[in-house]
Amino acid sequence: MTVETLMREEILEGGLEDEAPRTIQWSSVFAGALAAGAMSFILLSFGVAIGLGVSSASPTWRDASAALALLSGLYLIIQAVISFGFGGYIAGRTTRPAPALATIEDDGERWDGLHGLTSWALAVLLGAALLALLGASAVDRSPLRSSAGGTSAAEPLLSYELDKLFRAPRRPPNTDLREPRAEAGRILMTSSSHSGVTTDDRAHLVQQVAALTGLAAPDSEKRVDALIAESKTAINRARRNSIIVAFSVAAATLIGAVVAWAAAAAGGRHRDGAPLPNWMASSNRFHRTPRAIPVP
Repeated sequence: MTVETLMREEILEGGLEDEAPRTIQWSSVFAGALAAGAMSFILLSFGVAIGLGVSSASPTWRDASAALALLSGLYLIIQAVISFGFGGYIAGRTTRPAPALATIEDDGERWDGLHGLTSWALAVLLGAALLALLGASAVDRSPLRSSAGGTSAAEPLLSYELDKLFRAPRRPPNTDLREPRAEAGRILMTSSSHSGVTTDDRAHLVQQVAALTGLAAPDSEKRVDALIAESKTAINRARRNSIIVAFSVAAATLIGAVVAWAAAAAGGRHRDGAPLPNWMASSNRFHRTPRAIPVP
């Protein structure tokens, strides 16, 4: 009995001599990241199809209400919970179990959760890289990028307002409006600032509109004032929706990390045939160990 007790104490203190060092099992991490990415792609595609995408190519996307932006953000959080939970579970279920002898009772749960968290991080990085590549490709192939000069950051946001600003019943053929549109767009972008459009910029816009559309000075002033007000409204709506989307993306990403950790811990418990912790007791119905059936 004394020899057996001493051997147990040595094993608990120093571990097994032939035990291999514990490292991240990247095959499980990649499997979880790919599963999370695939599920996220499916859910995001479904959200875009039903009108809950965080962005849209529709020309009326700026007119979306705050309620729709909040609903889109909520759907983004829900899909992150499902996707990262699925990926984390795959990572935890496919990870090799921790050594049977451990000095910390929940060491196995931490080990599986670490794999789920690593899988979450890899999925986020891969998604960010893919979005960056798609965005760069879209910018390089856009007509505004390929055209020679005369463009501004206002074109994607205020293209409709610029169309209305320089709308004319008759215009000489081959009239190049790229430079005037770019300059007018930069001026209209200042409409949402604290000082707004300055008097000199307003007078310059009136002169441009009168020269390029043939309108009288009073009509040009009315059009410029109306378009300044519309531009300010459009910019404020776009800024509001961007803030909501930014907070939703941040919340979805952080919540996804917690869910990936918990799902990986649950996957590890199911892999080992062990019951889940008390805070996950409702998920014990997925436990693979058969329950004892009372004999009548």
